[in-house]
Amino acid sequence: MAEASKKAFVTGHPVKHSRSPKIHGHWLAEHGIDGSYQAIDVAPQDFAAFVKTLQANNYRGGNVTIPHKEAAFALVERRDQAAQEIGAVNTLWFEDGTLWGGNTDAHGFAANLDDHAPGWASKGAAVVLGAGGASRAVIHALKERGVADIRIVNRTLARAMELRDRFGAGVSAHGMAATGELLGDAGLLVNTTALGMHGNEGLSADPALLPDHAIVTDIVYVPLETPLLAAARARNLKTVDGLGMLLHQAVPGFERWFGIRPQVTAELRTLIVADLVPKP
Repeated sequence: MAEASKKAFVTGHPVKHSRSPKIHGHWLAEHGIDGSYQAIDVAPQDFAAFVKTLQANNYRGGNVTIPHKEAAFALVERRDQAAQEIGAVNTLWFEDGTLWGGNTDAHGFAANLDDHAPGWASKGAAVVLGAGGASRAVIHALKERGVADIRIVNRTLARAMELRDRFGAGVSAHGMAATGELLGDAGLLVNTTALGMHGNEGLSADPALLPDHAIVTDIVYVPLETPLLAAARARNLKTVDGLGMLLHQAVPGFERWFGIRPQVTAELRTLIVADLVPKP
């Protein structure tokens, strides 16, 4: 059997949980592309050596997930603006023999809201819960869309202040105790923390404190409806789950490696939702 002509991958440690092979495999089949996309588990100490072998192994590029995103940022020769500002790389590709690194998480976040809550960027102040790597992508997306008042809330105030200093004008840092008063006039609430994941079912903030026009979104997608989203829905607020961010962030990479810009469809979402259901 002839080797597939176009190869891409996702690497992390661990990586077996990744849904990216299902997403890209769906698009490869949909477009009849002679290509492959596989998950490759690479330990942190082996990541730099792995990246050096990509061209020799005929990879067009791939995705990088935890814990390699910052290492990838340091290893690439060129970076796109999103990666530069976020400080992490989740997509690799070759351009004229040069290894580029990009970050598509901000694109995925914004495109998911565009799909399910059009006009979200004009709702007013945004409260972002958490100050980790995911929050950097969210803040970048918010600034790109012109949100002028971004309020970062984090248990460790110093980490929120680091992001405030990184992103500059319009971004403020707050401790958890300030959450209630910050929600009173907010148009968007974003959870980027692990609260709400299976096994970590706390409520990151109380949607009852938000105004009626507010949108609530959670980047967690297992479960699809987190406690935060359930509480917001019970209050009749607009909610957006995190699965669309995963699906949309995959689009730019697929286009770079395989030459076609795929669509995030209801069929694709249904396929991945079925995969999220725990197997007996």
